[in-house]
Amino acid sequence: MSLIRGIQCRARSWQATRLEWRAERDRWKADHKRFTAAARAARKTGKSPAADHPGPPPTGYALLPWLLMGMGSFSNLLQGKTPNPLIGGLGLLLFNSLYVYVTFRSFHREKREAVSTRVALAIMALLTTGLALGYGGNWLLFFPLLGLATGATLRGPWLGRTGILLAAYAGAISGVHEGSDAVNIAYATFLSSMVTAAILGLSEAVRELRAAREELARRAVEKERMRFSRDLHDLLGHTLSVIVVKSEAARRLAPRDMDAALGQIADIESVGRQALTEIREAVTGYREGSLATELTRARSALSAASIEPRVRQSGVPLAPQTEALLGWVVREAVTNVVRHSDASRCEIAVESGAEQARLTVTDNGTGRPVSRPQQGIGGTGLTGLTERLAAAGGSLTAGPSPRGGFTVTAELPVESAESAESSDFVVTAPRAY
Repeated sequence: MSLIRGIQCRARSWQATRLEWRAERDRWKADHKRFTAAARAARKTGKSPAADHPGPPPTGYALLPWLLMGMGSFSNLLQGKTPNPLIGGLGLLLFNSLYVYVTFRSFHREKREAVSTRVALAIMALLTTGLALGYGGNWLLFFPLLGLATGATLRGPWLGRTGILLAAYAGAISGVHEGSDAVNIAYATFLSSMVTAAILGLSEAVRELRAAREELARRAVEKERMRFSRDLHDLLGHTLSVIVVKSEAARRLAPRDMDAALGQIADIESVGRQALTEIREAVTGYREGSLATELTRARSALSAASIEPRVRQSGVPLAPQTEALLGWVVREAVTNVVRHSDASRCEIAVESGAEQARLTVTDNGTGRPVSRPQQGIGGTGLTGLTERLAAAGGSLTAGPSPRGGFTVTAELPVESAESAESSDFVVTAPRAY
């Protein structure tokens, strides 16, 4: 049973290797076809191709033609010039099998660093030594093939020393039979190992860089999609909440105070126009919020919802980036107060010191936490704001207050306005809105 299980495991391993090789071959074919199409289009326009050349296919087939160096030994076997042809034929078959095994595994980092690959390479070295000592002549050309397999497998800081030692060893063994050709065999062995390692290492580096570039492009697309979804949620969530609240206020005021109702309707029109502008800016990615503007809008939205606003701001002027982040927090927190809190009062405090800016939004409502976004939907509401502030080195906490109600606290490291724009350092007194 253990033998059958071992055979089944080996068969599954071979199947997985074959599927992985096919996937890499198909990927290389797709890259080559894309490069060919780009080169054809570039020739028509006279410009350089937009796609990079994919290089040689990342498989052992690229190294198989070098086995033709053993055709001299095979010819000696067929012509009967080799003593003990059975041993020579078995040695030739075993060397070719080990060469194919090692070179095909050398294109996968994990496989070429595996113990089985190193053992196969050591057996190749012993077999090459035996064939070279036993026959000489054309059989000495197996040393350059051994160097090629060594360069394909041993890539790293030890490759140079290994190549020199292998070349010296090949020259010493060759000197036993062919004294004059020993230098040529040693040079060919060293050259094959170094050049093969350089070409395959460069080809692998190019493939890894291309894969990294594709991954960076994919992450950039995901980041832009996340930014847009956050901006759209924050913009529309607040704007629609204000429109609903002001519409309800206009409906209540219409029977007894038409002028006040028309004022609310005018505010709805203004909010809608501003939302269109902000959505266009969010699409193009150039929107920067203003904390003062958001505080003014928060006061208007809270008043329309019959919630008493209390806004305080003190400290040093903040950089536009810091104001933009705190403005987003004000927008989201006030939207949640209007929609979820059932509060009658909301306090917004902005304090900026020498090292840190703090924003606190507190209400006296029910204190129910806002429902978390669904699993798989990131970047919305307080979760999205937490991510934004964390990326800027800040933090966001939200939860029920000890004295009742709900509190949202945002903290950011201070980048003073004088470092962002050439303005004087001014400390403002607390001011209420």
